[in-house]
Amino acid sequence: METLRAAYDRVASAYARQFAGELAGKPLDRALLDAFAELTRGAGTVIEVGGGPCHVARYLAERGVQMVGTDLSPAMIEAARALHPDLPVRVEDMLALSDGDASAAGIVAAYAIVHLAPDQLPRMARECARVIRRGGWLLVSFHVEDAQPIVHLDEFLGEQVSLDFHFHRVDAVRAALVTSGFAIDACLERRGHAEVEHPSLRAYLLARRD
Repeated sequence: METLRAAYDRVASAYARQFAGELAGKPLDRALLDAFAELTRGAGTVIEVGGGPCHVARYLAERGVQMVGTDLSPAMIEAARALHPDLPVRVEDMLALSDGDASAAGIVAAYAIVHLAPDQLPRMARECARVIRRGGWLLVSFHVEDAQPIVHLDEFLGEQVSLDFHFHRVDAVRAALVTSGFAIDACLERRGHAEVEHPSLRAYLLARRD
């Protein structure tokens, strides 16, 4: 985690410049977030985990959701504060949230599990299940495993880093969530569009705390 935190501290400014406006080119992502907003609006606090510059949290907040944005990197959270001064944000490890049990109406993890190894998925799911109250919602999106389940980068956005990007099997993520007490309401896959993003297959799971 320290290696991951340090890498994103180094690239935070460049990352925010490149990705803070990415939803403008992703109509399906926006539609899913609109549905998630309808499910969670007025129900209480929703947490974005691994949010980087927290542009997803901002999008949901603009649709009436009571949002808190989080990320592991302090520099990334400073970038989020600069972009969204009225949005509550904090430094947080998504595997060890400071929120109390059953305290949140939902969690959104937009590609936030990309740095989790497959054996960390159950821990992620258990932590989400701990924090989300019964009847609350989780929306998680991720790159789907293909012939290359791990992509390693030594350079990212002009900085020297050591980062592993994990592409996950849909059935593995689904199983981790179901075992932790979630019911899967919807599962959707789409191909990546090279003109606006990495051209990988993506999956979205919408789950309710059972």
